[in-house]
Amino acid sequence: MKIAMTGASGNMGREALAQTLELPEVELVRVLLTCKKKNDRLAKQLKKRYKERIEILRGSVADRELCKRLAEGMDYVLHMAAVIPPASDASPSAAEECNLRGAVAIVDAVKSCSPQPKYIHISTVALYGNRNEKHPFGRVGDPLLVSPFDHYAMQKLYGERYCLEAELDCWVVLRQTAMLHPNMMHDNISDGLMFHTAPNAPLEWVSSRDSGYLIKRIFERDMKGEVPAFWKKIYNIGAGKKGMETGYDTFNDGFAIIGGSAEKFFKPNWLATRNFHGMWFADGAELEELFGYQRDDVHEYWKEIGAHHKLYRLGKYVPKGLIDLFLFRRLRNHPNSPYRWIKNGDEARVKATFGSMEAAKSLPTRWEDCKLIARGDFGDYDEMRSVENAVLCDHGYDESKPQTEWSLTDFRTAAAFRGGALLSDSYDGDPYHKLSWKCRDGHTFSSSPYTVLRGGHWCPVCGQPTPWDFDRQSKCNPFYAQIWYDSHEKDEDVVYDFDGGKAVARPLEERS
Repeated sequence: MKIAMTGASGNMGREALAQTLELPEVELVRVLLTCKKKNDRLAKQLKKRYKERIEILRGSVADRELCKRLAEGMDYVLHMAAVIPPASDASPSAAEECNLRGAVAIVDAVKSCSPQPKYIHISTVALYGNRNEKHPFGRVGDPLLVSPFDHYAMQKLYGERYCLEAELDCWVVLRQTAMLHPNMMHDNISDGLMFHTAPNAPLEWVSSRDSGYLIKRIFERDMKGEVPAFWKKIYNIGAGKKGMETGYDTFNDGFAIIGGSAEKFFKPNWLATRNFHGMWFADGAELEELFGYQRDDVHEYWKEIGAHHKLYRLGKYVPKGLIDLFLFRRLRNHPNSPYRWIKNGDEARVKATFGSMEAAKSLPTRWEDCKLIARGDFGDYDEMRSVENAVLCDHGYDESKPQTEWSLTDFRTAAAFRGGALLSDSYDGDPYHKLSWKCRDGHTFSSSPYTVLRGGHWCPVCGQPTPWDFDRQSKCNPFYAQIWYDSHEKDEDVVYDFDGGKAVARPLEERS
C-alpha cells in the first residue's frame, strides 16, 4: 500500500504519519513538506528513521505539478495541510495559498491520476461558526455560517466545497474538531487568539494522538475491505463526551498546569461573547463505531501536557501579578485581542465579537455576575452534554429517509427552507450528480444534492462568506436563521467585509 500525505509536519500530521507507518502493509509514504527551514531537520529525521519507506517532496501544496508528482501511483492521498489561526490571521495570503489554492491543486492532482487514489480531505469544525448554549450540539448537514473575519474557515469552506463537487471516484471529508496536542500551551501564548474563545463556547477536544490513530485505523480497515460504506461521505471527528468542555473549562484545564484557573488569571470582559467556532457533535459516534479511535480524556490529556513541559510547573510558584504582567497583559494588548479592539475603537471587529461597542463595555468584570454553562446556569451541565438531550437543527427535508430514497420533493423542500428553489425537474437517483438550484438572490448554480443536503453548503455566491451578510440572509433563510439568531439580534443589519485588508462593518444599505 502506498500513501501520499500533505501536512505531515503539523500536530495531526506527525501523529498520522508515525502511526500509519506502524502498519507493516504500508510500503511507502510520500510526503510533501514546505521549504521552510524547520522542515529541513524533520526531513532528515524521517529519512533516517524510515529509510526507503518514506519519500519526501519539498515545495508548496499550491504547486500543481508538485501535487501531481505527489499523487501519481498512490493508493491513497491524505490532505491535512493547513495554515491555522493565529498564523492565518497574521498572514491571510499564506493561508489562502495553502488552505484554498492548495486544496484545489491536490484535488485536481488526484482527479488527473489513472487510476485515481482514494482521497481523504481534512476539513474543520470552524465551518459551522459560532455556537452557544442554545444549540451546543451540531451534526453534518447543519448550516455553514463561517464567523466574520475568519480567514481560515472561509478558505477551508471553499476548499471543502471544491472537493465535494470535483466528482472524484472515491473520497471522504473529515471535519476536525478542536485538537489538543503537546505544544498546546506554547502555541497559544504568543497571540491574542485565546481571548476569542467565548466562556460558553461548546468545544469538543480530540487529541492529536487519537486523530493520528483514526487515520491509521482508516487505512488498516479499508485495506482489509471492512468499511466499504465509509467513502463518499462527510464525518465529524470528535472525542465523545469525555472531550466535551466549554471555553471556561478549557481555560481552567490549561491554567491548572501553571497553578491557575480562568477566574484567577482572567476577567470575563476580556473574552469574546460570540463570533467564535466550536460545538459538540451529535453524530460523533459514526466514526467511532467504524474505527474505535476515541481513547484520550480531555482532562487527563491536559495533565499529560503539563507533565511533558515541566517548566510550566514553575508557574505555580510565581506570583499571579507577575504572570499577568509578563504574559496576559502582553496578550491582552496584542493586535489580535478583543481587549485591544475595544481600546482602539475597532468598531467592525467589536461589532462582530460582542454585538456593539456598548455591549462590549458593559460586560461584567466579575465571574459571579456571569451565566456559565459549566456552572449549571442553563441546566445540569452533565445532562447538557448528553447527546440524547440535544436540540438539533432542522435541515429542511425528511431526514428519516435513507439517501437511496431521496427525491425531487426532498430537494425542493430543502431549497425552499434555504429561501431558494430547485430548478431541475428530473433526478437520476445519484445524490452526487449535480442539479440546478437558485438562491433567493437569484443566483443559479449547479451542485449535488449531497453537497446541499448533507454538506450544509448552499449558494456559492451568497452562501459563501465574503462579504459576511448573514444578518440579511437570515431574514429570508430559515436554515441559517435557526443558528444565526442564537447569538445575533433580528434587527442587526450589518455586512462584514475587508477593505484593503482592514475589517469593516457597513450598514446593509451600503452593501455594494
